Amino acid sequence: LSGAHKNTNTNNFKVNMPTTKTNADTAIDTMDFLNDLRSKYGHQPTFLQSVEEMAVSLEPFFSDPEKGDFYKRAFVMMAEPERSISFRVPWMDDTGEMRFNRGWRVEFNSALGPYKGGLRFHPTVDEGILKFLGFEQMFKNALTGLPMGGGKGGSDFNPKGKSDAEVRRFCQGFMTELARYIGPSTDVPAGDIGVGGREIGYMYGQYKKLTNRHGEGVLTGKSLLFGGSPFRPEATGFGLVYIAKIAMEKKSGLSLKGTRCAVSGSGNVAQYASKKLMELGAKVVTMSDSNGVLYFDEGMTEEDWKEVIEAKQVKRSRLETIESKVSGRYIPNESPWSLDLKYDFAFPCATQNEIDGEAAETLCANGLLGLFEGANLPTTLEGQEAIRAHSNVIYIPGKASNAGGVGVSGFEMSQNAQHLQWKPEEVDAKLQELMQNIYNKMDSAGKDVTLEQGANRAGFLTLTTAMQELGWMY
Repeated sequence: LSGAHKNTNTNNFKVNMPTTKTNADTAIDTMDFLNDLRSKYGHQPTFLQSVEEMAVSLEPFFSDPEKGDFYKRAFVMMAEPERSISFRVPWMDDTGEMRFNRGWRVEFNSALGPYKGGLRFHPTVDEGILKFLGFEQMFKNALTGLPMGGGKGGSDFNPKGKSDAEVRRFCQGFMTELARYIGPSTDVPAGDIGVGGREIGYMYGQYKKLTNRHGEGVLTGKSLLFGGSPFRPEATGFGLVYIAKIAMEKKSGLSLKGTRCAVSGSGNVAQYASKKLMELGAKVVTMSDSNGVLYFDEGMTEEDWKEVIEAKQVKRSRLETIESKVSGRYIPNESPWSLDLKYDFAFPCATQNEIDGEAAETLCANGLLGLFEGANLPTTLEGQEAIRAHSNVIYIPGKASNAGGVGVSGFEMSQNAQHLQWKPEEVDAKLQELMQNIYNKMDSAGKDVTLEQGANRAGFLTLTTAMQELGWMY
């Protein structure tokens, strides 16, 4: 990504792990496996980063004298998707010219249920990005306790600057190719960056035309008019704040009230995380996009939040265009993490690798108390190491903290299967319960285990047990 939110190149990262073997002929050496992945997928650095980050947390399992090699075999199997589907997407622009983009669906693991995960439309999308997202997704879905496998998809199509008609024609072309691979008991996509309610609506409309099947839970994030769930737009952001609140109270006895909270991004997750933070009395001091950051020294107001919603959801414009309408000031070419400011809590909700080692060190030096990931893998390996070095900082990775979105997608699938629509307060109560259950799984993973390690290990054990009971692993 260009501008303030950019991907950090991770081709040169290394992880120091022991190379234990229980049997010279049959045991899998963890470092040999990781080196093999690097040789095969050196062009997919973010995917490699996600696998190695997970491997660090699971090292005690790999070193277990009795089941270590079994856990290694399971991890090797999980690191390859069950299948990756690629296809071309032809569509016509407003001048009548035929254009082409690439589309993918990476179906990572179906042990727990149908593949489940979002669709991302962004020019940086490629198979490696979607493998990273799908790899994270299967562990995230396992933490929810709902019957959902893991997958991810999308296209290198860029919705920015496109007319509504061009977006519609692209979505119809994309679904024309994707429709043959999805279904309510096979693969159920949802939205992600570049794919909101508008795009889901266009794709679902095309699916209905192609299949003559109606009322199916084949996509989530749908409008309430045709099978969507209350609270789905709010779910990821609200769930992020719910689990942060639980962790603060449990780990340090803190309250959000009066704290200074930095939020990055200005999309769906950032919007509703900010809203819930303000409802709980916190001061939201930043929101951002790829061009710069809005900084609110005294905290964002409800009127400020409404201006952001108008800009992003209706006008689809940049934050710099509303500087004169809000109480904050706009700082171009910066992110919340490049500013040398004091935040009590950080909520990175923009994109992967937005907090690097230097930014993490600055945050901690300025008195950071907690970091809760709203985006997928927004902290680089160096940033994670810097956070871990400060044991007083509460850190929850995205596979746990942003699981509220896919959790409510699971609830939407249930409502579609029942041909019912639950009340908003019922969905919100179930969301709060789901985030509490995820926290309990992290917190009960073992003595002297961090919340980050607990999330990774709980998700891994759930998947490993399911794969073993299905006869896929032995």
